[in-house]
Amino acid sequence: METIIVTRHESYVSHLVNIGVIEPGCRVVAHATPDAVAGKHVVTSGLPLHLAALAAKLTTVGLFVPAELRGKELSLEEVAQYAQPPASYIVRTA
Repeated sequence: METIIVTRHESYVSHLVNIGVIEPGCRVVAHATPDAVAGKHVVTSGLPLHLAALAAKLTTVGLFVPAELRGKELSLEEVAQYAQPPASYIVRTA
């Protein structure tokens, strides 16, 4: 199964590699679309449920970023500081 990462942030991708969630060289997409996620293992900090239900598997590494840093590009060290442990899900529509 192909793994893709949905993010616009290079430091997030580096963090995922550092903690062993992904291998270097995984495909990164800036914006999730139904075609991009369908049938794939999607790794992201969050994904709308209607798209998550199309993925074969969803792994999230959420970031609890303080309000004053939201909207700013984080360093790798900041991503590591605010990242939550990985959690994987299988999402299906009812």
